[in-house]
Amino acid sequence: MTVRESLYSRHSTRAFLSTPVERAKLDAVLEAAARTPSWANTQPWDVFVATGATLERIRQAYADKYAQKTEASPETPRPAQWPESSKKNQAVLHADMERDCGEARSQFGALNQAFFNAPAVIYIAMDKMLSEWSLYDIGAYTQSIMLMADELGLATIPAITLMLFPDVLRRELKIPDHLKLTIGIAIGYVDKGNGINNLVSSRKPLDETVRYLD
Repeated sequence: MTVRESLYSRHSTRAFLSTPVERAKLDAVLEAAARTPSWANTQPWDVFVATGATLERIRQAYADKYAQKTEASPETPRPAQWPESSKKNQAVLHADMERDCGEARSQFGALNQAFFNAPAVIYIAMDKMLSEWSLYDIGAYTQSIMLMADELGLATIPAITLMLFPDVLRRELKIPDHLKLTIGIAIGYVDKGNGINNLVSSRKPLDETVRYLD
């Protein structure tokens, strides 16, 4: 598989099989992702992988939070507002979902809250003393994880919903106080029978995002 093939074949999976991911495959993904470049080789990522009983406790604790209408408080907050171009892209996503997923799109909210039924979640943290600049490195590391996972036949989705209740994550994953949670990536085997996974989101044409200056 070439890089180009992986970039075009990878997509956010929103429904996973319950099949556990082999430890050897998770190790292979993370070993490859460790080759990600970072500012001055700082390698700012600290990784916690939740599987099995640990992930089920997290999933249940989140379900309890939702039932109690607990306010979300991710440590890397969502934007307070979006530029118009981003709003347009979000609107296109919903249209794409209606086009590709049909009635399966009604599962979107429930699957988000259930961690997409994924058998594993990779949580990435960084030291609190670091600035937003290191989030660039975290983003590159996240992309490396997802591309390597695709090569090994695994599906992924990075999602803010995995990060909404850091008190749960800190308790279950024993995350040290000096680390800040940044993003989570659900990983596993795609449920090909679920129409929610038919979504292939659109991308803006190059002339809307790239400017050549001769």
